[in-house]
Amino acid sequence: MAVSQKTFDHKAWPVFFLVLWLLYGQNLFAKTALDIEGLAGEKDAVLISDHQGKILFSKNAHNKLVPASILKIFTSILAFETLGDDYRFVTDLIIDNGYNLKIKGYGDPLLISETLSVIAWEMKSRLEKLEIKNSFNDIVLDDLYFESPIIIPGRQLSLQPYDAPNSALCVNFNTVYFKRTKNGSYISAEPQTPLLPFVLNRITASRLEKGRILLSGKDGDAALYAGHLFKYFLEKEGLQFKGIVKIRRDKGPVEKLVYRHVSKFSLKEVVSKLLDFSNNYIANQVLLACGAKAFGPPGTLEKGTLAASNFARDVLELEDIKIVEGSGISRENKISANQMLKILECFEPHHTLMRHTGRKYFKTGTLNGVSTQAGYIKTKRGELYRFVVILNTKGKSAEKIVKKIMGDLRI
Repeated sequence: MAVSQKTFDHKAWPVFFLVLWLLYGQNLFAKTALDIEGLAGEKDAVLISDHQGKILFSKNAHNKLVPASILKIFTSILAFETLGDDYRFVTDLIIDNGYNLKIKGYGDPLLISETLSVIAWEMKSRLEKLEIKNSFNDIVLDDLYFESPIIIPGRQLSLQPYDAPNSALCVNFNTVYFKRTKNGSYISAEPQTPLLPFVLNRITASRLEKGRILLSGKDGDAALYAGHLFKYFLEKEGLQFKGIVKIRRDKGPVEKLVYRHVSKFSLKEVVSKLLDFSNNYIANQVLLACGAKAFGPPGTLEKGTLAASNFARDVLELEDIKIVEGSGISRENKISANQMLKILECFEPHHTLMRHTGRKYFKTGTLNGVSTQAGYIKTKRGELYRFVVILNTKGKSAEKIVKKIMGDLRI
């Protein structure tokens, strides 16, 4: 039927085309929805919302599933809520009246060789300023801020730094990186880190030509290695030690704090590294620190997960989220897509800390038979759409679904 000029004025054309465009876009996403249905099974969940929280697509959004590493988004907002945006980890250097140097750790996950070198220089300067002699008896290590050892459910036995065990006093992610020379001797594979005699037997026992060994929290290995590495850098700055490196877990003699090292990394920077490298070790250091802050030291896994549960219930209003550790490595962690969407809403002010490609800010997760992804899609108008993909069906790919959403969702 022809449309008369009277019933359809030329001024209405822009509105007409806008309506057509909107309908076309909706039809395109309807097709995407059908495709997603085919890519996600009964053990999977997909949820997409616009910037105002309106649900655009939902499948199995109430089902409790294994989140894998997208759980780190939750751990990150727990840290901001519990520790504060401006929180920085510290490490104390203390002198007791027996003239021993005590090193007390508070769980700094980014305490690395380069930082120890800075701490040694600062300690030398502080001793000179206070006119304190630089010759000591023992180096005494205090790792009591966290329970020891910490057993993380689901932690793998890989030698990668992201799988390192947790401790209140540890350096270089509780790892030693080495290689073997042509003449058969071992050397450090990192120019900034010496290869200490303390770890040589462990390296030899590994029978590897190159790679990493992990230092366990058992028998104080992690703290002892940290102590020996501190000793190396302190001696480079001229400090002297007559005694041994040891752990002391009683109160000890009267003590005087001489130097408190405050990490150069803010909590935002710690979270950024946690998310970018999907580091399980950092995630659980942060969780343990939250537990210690919320309920007092020592930080334990039980205190950390209780702080997480309380935050989920009291702040996010999520009653039945199940958190057994902070990294997502355990299959005992259970969360729904609906709950994850609420976590994304809370995390949105920090979304730029996530890895991003193009207009997508995201976190992935992978376990055997588990593929997950959650994050934000930035529209051309600067709005953030949220998406959650949790696949617990072996062989399914979260990335395939996200690519389909990115390709067909016209925003």
